[in-house]
Amino acid sequence: MDAAARPPVSLTENRPLFGILLIVVATLMFAANDATNKYLIATYDVPLVAAIRYIVHAMLMLAVLGPSRGRELVTVRRKWPVALRSLCLVVGSLFASLALQLMPIAETTSIIYLSPILVVLLARPVLGERIGLLGWLAAMGGFAGVVLIARPGAGLDPAGVIFALCNVVATVTYYLLSRVLARSEKTLALPFYSALAGAICFGLAMPWFWFGAMPSLFEMALFVSLGLTAGIGHFCFTAANRYAEASLLAPMSYLHLLWAGLLGWLVFGQLPDGVGLVGMAVIGMAGVTVALRSRFARR
Repeated sequence: MDAAARPPVSLTENRPLFGILLIVVATLMFAANDATNKYLIATYDVPLVAAIRYIVHAMLMLAVLGPSRGRELVTVRRKWPVALRSLCLVVGSLFASLALQLMPIAETTSIIYLSPILVVLLARPVLGERIGLLGWLAAMGGFAGVVLIARPGAGLDPAGVIFALCNVVATVTYYLLSRVLARSEKTLALPFYSALAGAICFGLAMPWFWFGAMPSLFEMALFVSLGLTAGIGHFCFTAANRYAEASLLAPMSYLHLLWAGLLGWLVFGQLPDGVGLVGMAVIGMAGVTVALRSRFARR
């Protein structure tokens, strides 16, 4: 959810290769976050894991950016849309974690990446953007890819698929609000309020789920790493847009699918079947088509 839903940032220095490198790092951080999340929620409840992730993320932003850019973190013009956008990310994170409890990382990530493709279908009625033939073909390809992954007999938990699709609904709303708010809000304020909303919502629920044995030192390190990988991923993604055009970087965000597949295999020994791999490839191609379509449309 995270990599696909960042509001655009103005290009300040033309260094496209460095921008692409930052996107590679960002998508790796997001995939590592997913793998760590899946590992921890096998033992601990989802709200507890999510609370620690968002609390660490919010504290990291305050510690690193607060002293020098504190005003940019908290100043917003449109409070209620910013709050709604932040809550969409909180709800999406909950559904993504529930899906990861029941399904492998690669399949979960692929279904979630249907979100940017669905935005193409809603761009016309909501944002007044032109869709075009390529947009429609990409959207249909994305749906076909999800059908191949979640087809009957694929062995995926039906509840997990439903949770992933609920995440898609929340992420699409988050996407559209991000596009609208990017015109009026500071870049740093949007991710900060998202982290703050997650810290508050899941933090309030944390006492109800904190029971049993204390985490080991290794597990505590993994808990902390959730906030670190999310923070580093967000920072690298934002910074990449300062060195290269968003239309160049957007196709690279689909590296998240590759990292998710590799980490799912290395950490959990989970590999999609042949048809599932085809479905993942179809979703990836559809997403790249959407990104390239927007790039060429501006020329």
